[in-house]
Amino acid sequence: MASVLNVKESKAFERTVVVAGLPVGLFNDLSLTTLVKRHFQDTKNEGGVVENVIYPTRTKGVAYVTFKEKKVAENVIRKKHCLAEKVGPIQLTVSHFSEKVLISVNAILDLSVFRGPFSLESLVRDLKKKIPSLRFSPLEQNGRISVHGSFLAIKNLKETLLFKASSLLEKNRSCISEGEKRSRQSPRRSLPRSNNSLESPRSSVPETARRGETARCGETLVLETDVFLYLKKNGFYESTLKKFHVLCQERVEGEITTICIKNARDGLRPNNEKLVKEYLEKYSHALHFELRKETFDLEGKEKRERGNIRLACEQLSLRYHQKLLVNFYKTHIDIIGPSSDVYSFKKELMKLIRQTGR
Repeated sequence: MASVLNVKESKAFERTVVVAGLPVGLFNDLSLTTLVKRHFQDTKNEGGVVENVIYPTRTKGVAYVTFKEKKVAENVIRKKHCLAEKVGPIQLTVSHFSEKVLISVNAILDLSVFRGPFSLESLVRDLKKKIPSLRFSPLEQNGRISVHGSFLAIKNLKETLLFKASSLLEKNRSCISEGEKRSRQSPRRSLPRSNNSLESPRSSVPETARRGETARCGETLVLETDVFLYLKKNGFYESTLKKFHVLCQERVEGEITTICIKNARDGLRPNNEKLVKEYLEKYSHALHFELRKETFDLEGKEKRERGNIRLACEQLSLRYHQKLLVNFYKTHIDIIGPSSDVYSFKKELMKLIRQTGR
């Protein structure tokens, strides 16, 4: 009787765990799904009856496993899991479904602006040491490099580079001021500039840092783009700007959004800009750990299948419009919101697609 009540009263997301570290490439999707289900139904692994296994997902090597009982989901999280197959033991990471959100982002950096003051290879080595959780691609000759990691790590990287740029700017300003002072004090005529002299300090500083040196931008805030879009959708963003009478200039650079915060009119306290930054930063940080994103890839699918997926998403988005942000693109559809709602959306979507496909 207790078991029956447990099933009825527990929501699906409470009985679901996230399984990461699956051996991508060693098995096909069907075989891997069967292996995962068999592993988590084994009582030796603290398992129990598995209702559903969702695989593949938008994140490589990650599956969602839903048990019949909430207690089983709680038990498997406490135990270390290892798939014992012919290829050897494979360590798995098991966590609550609501734990893993907006896992990682990609960013492309142009480090060419630092060429001259720094050796770019040395700069990249220093960044790897400072933020070891990030993965860097090989540095290209034009100074571009691709970086992959958590949003917080990417944010830390951007702040580190902006600090280096600001330091360069201050150093160049000091050099110019000292040079002007000496030239005023000395009666000697200035020597003509050499062809290999240093460039103007502006050319060696990124555009973002140059904008930051003026009073046009009171405070600068860096957010993950998906979190920023969700902030705008739920009204918190606009209401905060209105409350403190500030304006924001937003620059979206792929998965990173930079916001410049400035008072709407002169005479307002500069503290307003700082308060808005703190409010948005605090709320977005909380969202970062609450939200989940699912991406439905449309590339490679037949025209009819793409149409069915879009139609189903449009129908469901009307029902979930207060809880979820649904973004339609040519190649994919993004669903962003609380993990339980995203899970329910995906479950209903699969059901609708099966019905329309008959």
